[in-house]
Amino acid sequence: MDIAALRSANPEHWNKAAAIRALTLDAIHAANSGHSGMPMGMADVATVLFEKHLKFDASAPLWHDRDRFILSAGHGSMLIYSLLYLVGDKQVTLDQIKNFRQKGALTAGHPENFLIDAVETTTGPLGQGIANSVGFAMAEEIQRARYGKKVVDHHTYVIAGDGCLMEGVSQEAIGLAGRHELGKLIVLWDNNNITIDGTVELSDRTDQVMRFKASGWHVQEIDGHNPVEIDEAIAAAKKSKKPSMIACKTHIALGHAAQDTSKGHGALTNEEQMAEAKALYGWTTGPFEVPADIKAAWEAIGSRGAAEHAAWNERFATLPQNKQAEFTRAYDLDAPKKLAATIKAFKKQITESAPKVATRKSSEMTLEVVNPIMQETVGGSADLTGSNNTKTGDMGVFDIDNRAGRYIYWGIREHGMSSAMNGMALHGGIRPYGGTFMCFTDYARPAMRLAALMKVPTVFVMTHDSIGLGEDGPTHQPVEHLAISRSTPNTYVFRPADTVETAESWEVALTSKTTPSVLALSRQNLPTVRLEHKTKNLSAQGGYVLADADGKRQVILMATGSEVEIALQAREMLQSEGIGTRVVSMPCMELFAEQDESYRKRVLPGGPVRVAIEAGVRMGWDRWLLGERGRENKADFVGMDSFGASAPAEELYAHFDITAEATVAKVKALLGL
Repeated sequence: MDIAALRSANPEHWNKAAAIRALTLDAIHAANSGHSGMPMGMADVATVLFEKHLKFDASAPLWHDRDRFILSAGHGSMLIYSLLYLVGDKQVTLDQIKNFRQKGALTAGHPENFLIDAVETTTGPLGQGIANSVGFAMAEEIQRARYGKKVVDHHTYVIAGDGCLMEGVSQEAIGLAGRHELGKLIVLWDNNNITIDGTVELSDRTDQVMRFKASGWHVQEIDGHNPVEIDEAIAAAKKSKKPSMIACKTHIALGHAAQDTSKGHGALTNEEQMAEAKALYGWTTGPFEVPADIKAAWEAIGSRGAAEHAAWNERFATLPQNKQAEFTRAYDLDAPKKLAATIKAFKKQITESAPKVATRKSSEMTLEVVNPIMQETVGGSADLTGSNNTKTGDMGVFDIDNRAGRYIYWGIREHGMSSAMNGMALHGGIRPYGGTFMCFTDYARPAMRLAALMKVPTVFVMTHDSIGLGEDGPTHQPVEHLAISRSTPNTYVFRPADTVETAESWEVALTSKTTPSVLALSRQNLPTVRLEHKTKNLSAQGGYVLADADGKRQVILMATGSEVEIALQAREMLQSEGIGTRVVSMPCMELFAEQDESYRKRVLPGGPVRVAIEAGVRMGWDRWLLGERGRENKADFVGMDSFGASAPAEELYAHFDITAEATVAKVKALLGL
């Protein structure tokens, strides 16, 4: 690669891009870890994007109508950190650059959305960024249809690498984007042909250009180091009605001895080679020093959007007051004032009518009253709409000719759906939820984990939550999935027992601002167990006394979901023999753990024997069974310790001894009777 020719062809551009490369080398050398090659290779593309196309205001990184920039290849985090420092972002100071990857620094090893406002999404697990971007682009379309182009009109730009495109979720994402003609989505592919192990040919022979074309994208191929070609390609992409992929042919670790090699992917810390690379760039200042004229040029780019931001504020002020209030409320993640009253009225209706329905149906019934008053909800299903019951009559279907539609047919793409939902939540102004079978949390898991890490309140509607789904058999019967979800930090896992608890669970999920929710819902019909109307949301306490002991309390039965009915049946049998039995419904362990100790002790006092009933594995129950110090109580568990089987639900419950009779037997054994 002729670096001298690149420098001389466009010196102003070159110097701005060289600042990214020099800062990258300095920060990674200081940290003695990181990934140098991608920022060095994509510096030209990023410079043109920020200088000539990206709509942003460095002084207001959360401006609602900014363009979104997603670094899907998150290992190259020094690219975005360098850019933010150069344009004058207030959070990413030079000290933050110097402390790259160090404890307490905002400049973490991979970009974290909860540390830096201008980082749109946490990336690092490859493919997640490009999958998030589909949700960002969909959210922009939905919001534009709702509020008008004068206040919602922006693009989503993504830098993705070879690794992002190898991950399977990328195909789910590009297939969705192509199907929905998301013309405001532009992916810049860092086409450097290098992975950690060596060249791409070691493991892949995909023609990525043809792959994107086959998925309905507008595709261009350019020299990723030619600023004129980069500029023209982005301009052409912005005019396309299709999503765009620009294949940017680049050299990883440009100008370094490790250029075009797998070594160039990682930390380039050899001082002699760094000095040689900087000399080739014409960079003569010391470590972390950016010449004043170059920094000023970058800061001018960062301040360029201030005028456009101000003009947007003026346009926004022309919206009707109710539209302004609705827009602001949705972006602030505040629920409508009507929500609480709507849920209370619905609960009262249910306690009076006492329907026997599956909680997946209970969820649909709840959404039927919630979606009309909470217009920011966007629902969907991974090709299981009729099974997940996630579509309500008022939503309309999001499509090419109906951008105002609020229901999305995701297709058989659990991972892509969940990642895109995270993107919607991160974009702002939308409350996404989407459904599949509980067993297929396995396919959605990486995105569910990142929702928790990123502190976004995505709602994952997981139906067919146990062996109770019956004849489809063990491949579809979740056994360990509740435990996996509960083990994830910052996640609310709800398993409601009836329609009342389902409505209460939805209320918590739709008012949460920093925690995603998993709703585990039954296929089989369940009776209403909350027969006395309470205005208070008892499920928000995580666990509560559903039925107390008559006489001396000797037993506490704990259960969730479909097994609460079994606990109540067992209580009747025990009470008939004079054994005082309390039933505790535990719809959300995480919320119960958040209650103060005095409340937890009132619900689960020491002394009585304890039995938990749940059609899943025991893991996660011992804190409540044995006591919070792990040794206070005599306890046992009624549930699963194996995979399920194919048979009608009632036969399976009997076969696996998840019955009132089995519960009573365990209680008596603990009592020595």
